[in-house]
Amino acid sequence: MTHANLMNNYFNPNSVYTKEDFSRRFQMRHHVFERLLHDVQHVNPYFRQKRDRTGLPGFSPHQKVTIELRMMAYGSPADSMDETHGMFESTCLDTLAEFYDTIVQFYKDEYLRKPNQEDLDQLIRKAEDRGFPGMIGSLDCMHWDWKNCLTGWQ
Repeated sequence: MTHANLMNNYFNPNSVYTKEDFSRRFQMRHHVFERLLHDVQHVNPYFRQKRDRTGLPGFSPHQKVTIELRMMAYGSPADSMDETHGMFESTCLDTLAEFYDTIVQFYKDEYLRKPNQEDLDQLIRKAEDRGFPGMIGSLDCMHWDWKNCLTGWQ
């Protein structure tokens, strides 16, 4: 039932909530969620739906990823997912560990690497556009005057 509600609310063609609602609640656009869902299913069989010991379908991939993203985006405790999504705290924590491991395994080469020159140039341009020239290597901002700075830092 919770899977059907989730699908009707966000993922079916005539879903209850709009793409803008989805983006606000999931803290990402719909296509990013779908890519993430596809990637974790591809890398880790844990995120594919299986049958439980009674022969009933277990949690769907959509449910598993949704619950973990909600926990991360809103800082929701694992024990609160039981009331809204029907997933016990221990299962939430197991799923969270699988999710983190899978994300690191799949995306580490692209996102968890030292920045190359192109990355640095882009960061420098972005910082300069926002009025913070030379921010790379100077993230403490000690060169900026701040009238409310704590006296211990002055």
